[in-house]
Amino acid sequence: MLIEELDTRSFEDFADHDKVVRCEDKQSGLLAIIAIHNRNLGPALGGCRMRPYENEQDAITDALRLSRGMTYKSALASLPLGGGKSVIIGNPKDTKSDALMRSMGKFIDSLNGAYIGAEDSGTSVADLRTMHEETAFVAGIHERQLSDGTTANGDPSPSTAYGVFKGIQASLQHRFNSGSVDGVKIAVKGVGNVGRSLVDLLVQGGAEVFISDAYKPALDRVLEQHQVHVVDNEVIHRQKVEVYAPCALGGELNTTTLVELQAPIVAGAANNQLANDSAGQYLFHKGILYAPDFVINAGGIIDIYYERHGYDHGEVTRHINKLQDTLSEIFSYSEEHQIPSHVTAERLAEARFLGIDISNVA
Repeated sequence: MLIEELDTRSFEDFADHDKVVRCEDKQSGLLAIIAIHNRNLGPALGGCRMRPYENEQDAITDALRLSRGMTYKSALASLPLGGGKSVIIGNPKDTKSDALMRSMGKFIDSLNGAYIGAEDSGTSVADLRTMHEETAFVAGIHERQLSDGTTANGDPSPSTAYGVFKGIQASLQHRFNSGSVDGVKIAVKGVGNVGRSLVDLLVQGGAEVFISDAYKPALDRVLEQHQVHVVDNEVIHRQKVEVYAPCALGGELNTTTLVELQAPIVAGAANNQLANDSAGQYLFHKGILYAPDFVINAGGIIDIYYERHGYDHGEVTRHINKLQDTLSEIFSYSEEHQIPSHVTAERLAEARFLGIDISNVA
């Protein structure tokens, strides 16, 4: 196993990272990157993603963007955590193995707790449990009891979805003076673990839901339970709805989709929804209310934090509910100072993990 630290200065826009480490293990087939952005508030906790990246540079860039987002996410969720992310290069459908996951566990362990891994796109609770056989520095692996007496297997997706649901309510309250989703048209792109749980909550609340996904079995699972509208994945963002909720991969808000948006609110679970800063500026100047992704999707990281520090589902729920107040603060500050919501959110986070005066945001 070859583990080497990369020079963060070579990554241009990501030179603010604390550490970027590469691991290659030819025996298991592992090729992975761990990016640690900032640890001012605590150890860097973030998901372990597995994707068939086209090249290693794409994988590094993804890890860098995602790890930075985790720093901001934990800071705004009032958690004593820093931001990190790991990515495994490979197709999770045909290259995943116990040996590979064990090797990833050893890679994580080599950082001595600076980074704590968790489930993400392409990995599962079972994968994290395999890693746990080689390291203590993974989370989201233990069953926990919920308030209704049922048990959950460690997957934080339901908590992420719950936080997004509460964030949608906060967004509706700010824009329409009513936080109810009853009768509200909402389009959800991506109905994997988080998106499907979000649809459950929306339907229960009386919303009229439109869904799309590139993976047909994911659509079928939702249709088995709910009466919703299925829309082609390429046009879901064009629907005439009150809320558009991107819950798939990042970069959804880009030069192609932005001009076609018809929803007055964008509030979803996907990480890195804005393709770039200009996308956030565009939404603001068009009067589209944007719930910054690293705020609204923090329910999962909150859930995982409590797993490691005494799990109480009621306390987790109360903590997630506070995301509504954070979003309301961001929306109000954004309007008052005429600054896009994503910029406001970033500055609020930096005030917490860098000690920057929030007055500088204006």
